[in-house]
Amino acid sequence: MIMAAMLLVLSSCASEAQFKTKLGKILEQVQTPGGALSEGDIARGLKEALNVGINNGSAEASKVDGFFKNELIKIVIPPEAQKVAETLRKMGMGKEVDKFTLSLNRAAEDAAKKSKPIFVKAITSMTITDAVSILKGQDDAATVYLQKTTNDELFKTFFPVVDSTLKINKATQYYSDLVNIYNQIPLVKKVNPNLKEYATQKTIDGLYILIAQEEKKIRKDPMARVNDILKKVFGQGGK
Repeated sequence: MIMAAMLLVLSSCASEAQFKTKLGKILEQVQTPGGALSEGDIARGLKEALNVGINNGSAEASKVDGFFKNELIKIVIPPEAQKVAETLRKMGMGKEVDKFTLSLNRAAEDAAKKSKPIFVKAITSMTITDAVSILKGQDDAATVYLQKTTNDELFKTFFPVVDSTLKINKATQYYSDLVNIYNQIPLVKKVNPNLKEYATQKTIDGLYILIAQEEKKIRKDPMARVNDILKKVFGQGGK
């Protein structure tokens, strides 16, 4: 039985102290016969928490300036091309560099609109074992679970969207122009990093950061628990 398996996992801990941190009180409720939290409560609570986090995170990322004006997730020029930006700014082309950075973030904001169905699919497939593991984990344990289960599919879905929006927002053109100008400078090392792959992964990384923030709020802030199941599950976490 599922409950027996959960008890086996908990009993394998080296000491009681290992699981009395974070949301340990919830785990105690699960272990206690007739405890207030059932297996279904745990699964529903976690899935609802992730739904809330995804809704908020996706909405934040996909709005205008969702990436560009958030320093935590703002996409900057690829590391391999930082020398390009620095050199061109010295040549008086700072505005061109800024245009490219803005268009890069606009592409990310457009792509973020496609994220929700992929996250929802991952939540739907979450098992009770996954739920217990997340409850025992760190403040971003649920987000880490999403990273493991969604990154590849997000990349496949986002790549053509990012490619298209990079072109629409002229980021590809700006980037090509900047790199071509830089590569014509005598004695410089030629650069040509893959802009599409870089922008796609940075978009995904930004979404995970926002969702992790939402998860942490739900775990620690009672005001962020917007419905009864979240209050029931996370309200007993003792965090």
